[in-house]
Amino acid sequence: MSSDHTSTDSPVLAVARRARAAAAVLAPLPRKAKDDALLAIAEALVARSGEITAANAEDVARAREAGTAESVIDRLTLTEERIAAIAADVRNVVGLPDPVGEVVRGYTLPNGLDVRQVRVPLGVVGIIYEARPNVTVDAAALCLKSGNAVLLRGSASAYRSNTALVEVLRDAVAAAGLPADVIQLVPGESRDSVRELMRARGLVDVLIPRGGASLIRTVVEGSTVPVIETGTGNCHVYVDAKADPAMAVGILLNSKAQRVSVCNSAETLLVHQDIADTFLPLALDALAEAGVTVHGDEAVLKAAEGGRATVVPATEEDWETEYLSYDLAAAVVPSLDAAVEHIRRWSSGHTEAIVTTSQAAARRFTQLVDSTTVAVNASTRFTDGSEFGFGAEIGISTQKLHARGPMGLPELTSTKYIVTGDGHVRGEATPTVGSAEG
Repeated sequence: MSSDHTSTDSPVLAVARRARAAAAVLAPLPRKAKDDALLAIAEALVARSGEITAANAEDVARAREAGTAESVIDRLTLTEERIAAIAADVRNVVGLPDPVGEVVRGYTLPNGLDVRQVRVPLGVVGIIYEARPNVTVDAAALCLKSGNAVLLRGSASAYRSNTALVEVLRDAVAAAGLPADVIQLVPGESRDSVRELMRARGLVDVLIPRGGASLIRTVVEGSTVPVIETGTGNCHVYVDAKADPAMAVGILLNSKAQRVSVCNSAETLLVHQDIADTFLPLALDALAEAGVTVHGDEAVLKAAEGGRATVVPATEEDWETEYLSYDLAAAVVPSLDAAVEHIRRWSSGHTEAIVTTSQAAARRFTQLVDSTTVAVNASTRFTDGSEFGFGAEIGISTQKLHARGPMGLPELTSTKYIVTGDGHVRGEATPTVGSAEG
């Protein structure tokens, strides 16, 4: 996009252009400058929590008037306690290593030329997300720490909350001596502003959608800006023939019922036929106790007869559903390979778990299953940046380019090569096979 037409920019393109200018200032700054700004943000959030909760109350009232589900309203709601927790998360980001400038690899060529591949910021990152205003602060903090300017486009249902939050963030950043435009809210509550952000190629370097399948699909399919796809979580737990039944029940319950509304909760249970008679009665009783409705195949329905579990016949749609509720699809499979085949067909590529005492079975499962995370004798709920020791995450990428799995600070960077010589010039040579020249 040419800079000759800045006077005719739409509001969305105008903030994108300002973000690009701010990103150029932010990129070379030392860690201390970024950490000081993050500490200022944490302090300002607590100090101005009253105005944030007042704005949030307007969003919550509108949501209730519209008949929004209480579970959604809970995710939308900000209290002083929640704001204090968000501020604490920002302080945690301060303590994380700065990825910018890290040498990924470096070496000296035989001719004395020094080559280093170093991490650099992506530039301008656009975040499109749904009704969780805490994401506004989380995304801003992670982008700032990794040297990126951020454009925030939350849902219309949280517009007043996000407006108040971004005002606090911008004031704090400016007070710390950084350009306020490193953090900006994309103007507008209609989908037109989302579409315009998705087409701001040349001003926005990458988009990261966070939300349900519909939002992610819309951004991936409609954007001309490169997208890091954070995917839905149709996660599986496979109980192998040689599983420890008690361990398997514990892992299943944690994977499914510890928190059902998140992408790393299990949505499908697969049980090897050789252990089904032993395991299913235990599992169905435990799922009943947890309030889980099971959508089972014929073998699961038969195992549930006379029991207290709520089991309904599974349909083809159940195998591909991300319930995000107290529902679980379940099937008995004849072999490990059959479980893998089911996962290949229906999985969203997020997280799959195997419960087994067999090293051979674990090895084969981890080799054959192609998802961001494969857990052996562990809950699917561990697929999370903080649980992996990253300190924080911007999302969980289910794509295979640039970043895959939980995305921490390093995944918010790209790299560049720095080549240092001492008057080195390249002489003519016969091109080799595979050379970019010739």
